Amino acid sequence: MRVAAFLLLGKVFGAFKEMAVAWRYGISDVVDAYQFTLVMASWLPVTIVGALSVVLIPVLVQVRKTARPARARFLGELLGMVLLGGLALAVVLYVVWPWVLRWAGGALPAHVQDMSGHLMLAFAPAALLTLLTGLNAARLRAHERHINTLLDSVPAVAILVLVLAAGTGADLGPLLWGTLLGYIIQAVWLLALANRADGVRARPRIGLESPYWTGIMAAAGVMLVGQVAMSFVGPIDQYTAANLGANANATIGYATRLLSLLLGVGAASVGRAALPVLADIQSRGDPVHARNTALRWSVFMLAAGAAVTVAGWLLAPWGVALLFERGAFTAADTQAVAHVVRWGLLQMPFYFGVLILVQLLASQGRYRVMAGIAVANFLAKAVMNQVLAPAMGPAGIMLATAVMYLVSYCCYVLAAARPVAPTARESA
Repeated sequence: MRVAAFLLLGKVFGAFKEMAVAWRYGISDVVDAYQFTLVMASWLPVTIVGALSVVLIPVLVQVRKTARPARARFLGELLGMVLLGGLALAVVLYVVWPWVLRWAGGALPAHVQDMSGHLMLAFAPAALLTLLTGLNAARLRAHERHINTLLDSVPAVAILVLVLAAGTGADLGPLLWGTLLGYIIQAVWLLALANRADGVRARPRIGLESPYWTGIMAAAGVMLVGQVAMSFVGPIDQYTAANLGANANATIGYATRLLSLLLGVGAASVGRAALPVLADIQSRGDPVHARNTALRWSVFMLAAGAAVTVAGWLLAPWGVALLFERGAFTAADTQAVAHVVRWGLLQMPFYFGVLILVQLLASQGRYRVMAGIAVANFLAKAVMNQVLAPAMGPAGIMLATAVMYLVSYCCYVLAAARPVAPTARESA
């Protein structure tokens, strides 16, 4: 419930930001450039954070019970490796971005590609800050402290403030500087909170001397395979939308952000809270209780997602109009986005249902199974995009996502239903 409350507050700030962007930019080339750059530049940092979080949180649950010097050494080495990897990632992103534009954004107009290049002044450093934020969020979640969920809205608040302060116009400045400033504030704030929660001031150290690294690298490698496969979903959607015609990226972007409000408040709150709890149950040697708890919650979340889908289908035009229809965002834009939102709602039951099962398998250390399911999801999404998008336009992209989560849910139910003895758990 705490996570849900924080998510709700965060999503409110995010909704205000989207309202401001819609008021100032509407469905336009600037939003096309911003949406394309946001998804394509953030997919790899977010992927790495997702893989590391799943692997690290069960370890961090154990680390919090150790002596202070051992805890400080491990956390310092974690911080040092994240800073080193994040800096390298930021440089690589900035250098390869012209090739990314030519390959994935070749169908975008030249001036939109130019705007995307300028936005990388913010999104390249944001790659480093995303890794740092992810590490410290995992540290907090290991203590079952979820203030990081509220602080996820800091970049949105920074963009909101700068967009409103800049008044009218369609220049990139508020989006660029708001993104960079927001990520910096969020990263510094979370580092301070994580240090306080752990009771140590983590100082960056380069090295892998702590005994807690044993098994982490191999497990992270397996998880990264699955996360990379799933992370291609965003770029595939942007690539597909870019080839559907002008402003398809913007339409998908508005629909996705509205759907994220629903996805985040309900499902993500349970998903974020569940992993440290299930990991604690597993560490106490009670895997049957963990499995039964996860399966019960999965059924409940599936039913909740179905109810959200029905209500959302009826209210989609009203919701889009309430959030976006002002300034440059017209009634015709509302109809276009609401149509896409309705098809996107079909993913809700399966997305809601699968999140708790993901946390169960992570707490059991079944990373190879998770990676295999992620690859299957990616293949389903890639095929469905090619089949549905040409026939249905942006709505087909959303329907393909629903098919992907249906495949994911079926696979996770089958995997979770199989009992796993503590001695037979995968160590990855």
